[in-house]
Amino acid sequence: MKNPKFLIIFVVSALMALSLVSFYNSLIGKTQNIEAQWAQVETQYQRRFDLIPNLVESVKGMMEQEKEVFIKIAEARTKYGGARTVEEKVKATGEVESALARLLVVMENYPELRSVENVTQLMDELAGTENRIAVERRRYNELVRDYNTAIKKFPGNLIAGMFGFSERSFFEAAEGAEKAPKVEL
Repeated sequence: MKNPKFLIIFVVSALMALSLVSFYNSLIGKTQNIEAQWAQVETQYQRRFDLIPNLVESVKGMMEQEKEVFIKIAEARTKYGGARTVEEKVKATGEVESALARLLVVMENYPELRSVENVTQLMDELAGTENRIAVERRRYNELVRDYNTAIKKFPGNLIAGMFGFSERSFFEAAEGAEKAPKVEL
C-alpha cells in the first residue's frame, strides 16, 4: 500500500455517502407513507360524503323546517370538494363535521326517525365510517410524528434541510370541535 491515508479517506467518504443515501431514501419512504395514509383518510371522508346525501334525503321529508342544517351540509361538502391542500381539506372537514353534528342533534329530537329502517341503517354506517376516519387520522398523525422526528434529529436536520424536506402538519380537530353543537327548535 503506497497511500494508506487515501484508502482511509476513501472508506470514510464512502461510508458517509452511504449514510446520506440511506437517510435520504428513508425520508422518501416516510413521505410516501404519509401521502398514502392521507389517501386513506380521504377515502374514509369520501365514504362519509357518499353516505350523507342518502341520510339527508331519508330525513329531509320528515324535517322540512330544518332546511338550514341541510344547506350547511351541502355548503361544507362543496368547500371540501374545492379544497386543494391538506390544511384546506382539514378545515373543510371540520365544517362538514360541525354540520353533520347539528343534523344528528336535530335527528335526536325526532324519535319517529329512529324507527325508519333506512335511517337507522345509514346512521349505523355513518357511525362506522366516523370510527374509520378516527383510526386513519391517528395513523396519519403517527406517520407525520415519525417523519417530523426524523428531520429534527441530528444529523437528519442537516440532511433534510439540504434536500428540502420540511416539517409536515398534523391533523388537528377543527377549532371549537370540543363543544357540542347547539340546536334550538
